[in-house]
Amino acid sequence: MDDNENRSLDFKEFLKGLNDYGLLIEKDEATALFQHFDRDGNGTIDFDEFLITLRPPMSKARKEVVMQAFRKLDRSGDGVVTIEDLRGVYNAKYHPKYQNGEWTEEQVFRTFLDSFDSPYDKDGKVTKEEFINYYSGVSASIDSDAYFILMMRNAWKL
Repeated sequence: MDDNENRSLDFKEFLKGLNDYGLLIEKDEATALFQHFDRDGNGTIDFDEFLITLRPPMSKARKEVVMQAFRKLDRSGDGVVTIEDLRGVYNAKYHPKYQNGEWTEEQVFRTFLDSFDSPYDKDGKVTKEEFINYYSGVSASIDSDAYFILMMRNAWKL
């Protein structure tokens, strides 16, 4: 559907894509659907907006275990995980790139944070929303609440 290959869909590409896939709906319905996917309201749908909109919501139990992990990381309690929060919670000394001298402790921490950070705004700070969004993606691929909770508890030693 991304005819100009800019990694997002404008409304024209969206309409053409709907037509190409045989989804014949009224223009006002297509507009409402487009606006539903265009979460930031910038007139385009990027890949992350597309995936987030399609993802099923996490159950209350899953959200709670994700929040337990976030609270464990957010040592300052300010709602944002930073490199300073990671000191004493995450041991960089076991990371292979730290052990072989390729990375510093700061680089290990930053790479760890970047994995949870928004893909287009890697600022070294992970908000509660970014953390939940990351685990919403993980959650979407795991059918069982019990398995997801067990995985989270084991991974975060909760």
